[in-house]
Amino acid sequence: MEIIIRSIIMFLVLFGIVKVLGKKQIKNLTLYDYVLSITIGSIAADSIISLDVPIFDGVIALLVFGLIGYIVSIISFHSHTIEELLDGEPLVLFENDNFNYPNLETAKLSVGKVLENCRLKGCFDINELDCAVLEPSGDISVLLKGQNQPITSKDLKNTVTKNSPKQTLSHLIVVDGQLDESELKKAKKTKTWLNKYIKDKKLKLENITLLAVDKNNKITLFNKN
Repeated sequence: MEIIIRSIIMFLVLFGIVKVLGKKQIKNLTLYDYVLSITIGSIAADSIISLDVPIFDGVIALLVFGLIGYIVSIISFHSHTIEELLDGEPLVLFENDNFNYPNLETAKLSVGKVLENCRLKGCFDINELDCAVLEPSGDISVLLKGQNQPITSKDLKNTVTKNSPKQTLSHLIVVDGQLDESELKKAKKTKTWLNKYIKDKKLKLENITLLAVDKNNKITLFNKN
């Protein structure tokens, strides 16, 4: 009977913590989320099964870890640097018709594993692949070359030529008001260019939600009102 009561209490506490921390699919969990989830689950299991451990102590431990997770989520939401530190940053595994071997080594991924993930995304021919990126969640995003990308309604309305610009990998120069200098360099832009662009748009860096530039020099901008 005591185990039943403990189980109900732990379920209610866990349900409350999950509601506060927010919903996220298991496949999209980052390393930090995974560690936090395992720790909270372990505490709950021990509090249910170990009858010699006071249920009150288990609830306190759960609330403490839940509070830590909540505080960290707020901090990472307002700080791109902290978010990258906890979740990691995307790694380009394939670009410019070649594999990025240093990034493959960092991610501990073999070429075969990358190709397997590409096939799962519908890319069976490596020659059709433009870019493959390992996301912080562990999933691999795939971008096909222009001529191999799916036809859209916009393509059907317009005459598609070989020179027609297609979707390419965007470099996230500014995210949540914070400049990423490495992405600025990859986009082959300078701080002088960025400052002039922001000035011409009469914007402030801290108010920019997202500023991205792709290989076609197409700029995507979202600004806080």
